[in-house]
Amino acid sequence: MNSMDIKAVLEHLPHRYPFLLVDRVLEMEPGKSIVALKNVTINEPFFPGHFPHHPVMPGVMVIEAMAQAAAILAFKSGERLPDEHSVVYFVGIDEARFKSPVMPGDQLMLHARIDRHLKGIWKFSTEARVGERLAAVAKMMCALRDA
Repeated sequence: MNSMDIKAVLEHLPHRYPFLLVDRVLEMEPGKSIVALKNVTINEPFFPGHFPHHPVMPGVMVIEAMAQAAAILAFKSGERLPDEHSVVYFVGIDEARFKSPVMPGDQLMLHARIDRHLKGIWKFSTEARVGERLAAVAKMMCALRDA
């Protein structure tokens, strides 16, 4: 079981504020799966415009958080660190479903499992949970490329 603090997360993701959506990796088995954490706070840059009277994390940001956890898993599984030329592209998102809203104060648990890896294309099954509550699920494909 591998865990990663924010410093290690920053070494394995090219994303930075305000688009970095993984705070910590709780467990990971390279080549198989990852569980990461996103602490959702009212200070997120999207909340002032996404229902100020009832702040809800946009579904697309939940998907992005799951993809970032999957990207960390891909980098660790490929035994590669991203550099200033690294880009992780979405190739496809299928079966995305939003089950319950994510609100300020929630701890979003990001789960990703590798379904397949072939020629730089990674296919993952992902889900996001708040406690035991399922927030979102998606199948996604990503490609690790140099810009």
